[in-house]
Amino acid sequence: MRQNLLRQGADELSYEIRGIVKKAEQLQALGYNIHWENIGDPIQKNRKLPSWMKETIIELLRDDKTYGYSHSKGLLETRRFLADKNNKLNGAQIGVDDITFFNGLGDAIAKIYQFLTPSARVIGPSPAYSTHSSAEAAHANAHPVTYNLDPENSWYPDLDDLYMKVKYNTSIVGILVINPDNPTGMVYPRHILERMVAIAKEFDLFLIFDEIYQNIVYNNASTATMAEVIGDVPGISLKGISKEFPWPGSRCGWAEYYNRTTDSDFNKLCSTIDNAKMIEVSSTTLPQRAIPKVMSDPRYTEFLKETNEQIGQRSKYLTEIFSDVEGIQFNLTNGAFYNTIIFKKGVLHRNQKMAIEDNKVEELLDSWLTSDMPLDKRFVYYLLAAKQVCVVPISAFASDLLGFRMTLLEADEQEQIETYKRIKEGLIEYLGS
Repeated sequence: MRQNLLRQGADELSYEIRGIVKKAEQLQALGYNIHWENIGDPIQKNRKLPSWMKETIIELLRDDKTYGYSHSKGLLETRRFLADKNNKLNGAQIGVDDITFFNGLGDAIAKIYQFLTPSARVIGPSPAYSTHSSAEAAHANAHPVTYNLDPENSWYPDLDDLYMKVKYNTSIVGILVINPDNPTGMVYPRHILERMVAIAKEFDLFLIFDEIYQNIVYNNASTATMAEVIGDVPGISLKGISKEFPWPGSRCGWAEYYNRTTDSDFNKLCSTIDNAKMIEVSSTTLPQRAIPKVMSDPRYTEFLKETNEQIGQRSKYLTEIFSDVEGIQFNLTNGAFYNTIIFKKGVLHRNQKMAIEDNKVEELLDSWLTSDMPLDKRFVYYLLAAKQVCVVPISAFASDLLGFRMTLLEADEQEQIETYKRIKEGLIEYLGS
């Protein structure tokens, strides 16, 4: 073309979580059944909404109001419900105008980073969640700026690392916290969150808390919400129903703005995000109407409790299955529904293999592999080709660590057992070759 079509930073928009699906689909075309562990979709993993929740949604479909636009910021009654729910925590208070709905949190995340100046950086955790790290890096035309999560310390953040990076990098204007964390499944203790808020306050930063997994906490872990720890620091909390109901196909998430009037620049950012949403008219009406009805139903609390107990049991089963595999390390997960398994230093090399009997599959695998590919990605491709299990390499999560993320989602017990068995066999075969 007569000019470059893409801005600098466009190549930072990567999403290996879905990218590996293209490889898996090639295997499906050869007749293979894939065991999907690449994405946090509870519905794909045989999780079902309870019948009472479905009936609630069906009743809304019979109401003509469901088929109209909502307010550009979201339905007033739903925003009022969510604000009241938050304010009962007796932390930072918000009103209906401090909540804006989006078509999924990906929509919200894109808009938050889109309007920051390229020189304004938001530091996030590493391993990172790709939607955040890719959007932040793309807006800045540079690699993401990260602080380390420590696998040797339950995946808790290295607060000294965070403090020094914030202190000596004056381009950092915000800190991202994902709690519970994706991809590690770590749940932030309250005292660590309070320390991170203190760092933001000391250096005049704003905070982003991705709290999409806020109510998916188990194994007796405890944490706190943004509202409970933020004090007077400006911040944005991101929430949604895709994981919790679960209803990922609803594409329904929202942003809550805290202390927006305490800083004029932050207030302008919030207003700009809202204005960008208004150009799109509104977010989808049906899931917004469902939120107060579902969340206020007395059966919802019990539903969440049962869900968390089931995921907690899977986390313990994973620990039991993989605890005797040499060459890997991981922590018991306490929130969200993932576990990140790390390869110990030096155990991976480029001569490792798994047996593949199908020549067509071997040809596909050869076409996927490159000489400069991260070693964990090489393992992931071998696992997919040889065992038909689709996981995601941790090097794709803006991390120098080598490993892979898998889920704790499979509701079909036999499928869960089979999938974990295949992963374990792949690990033992690959690391022993």
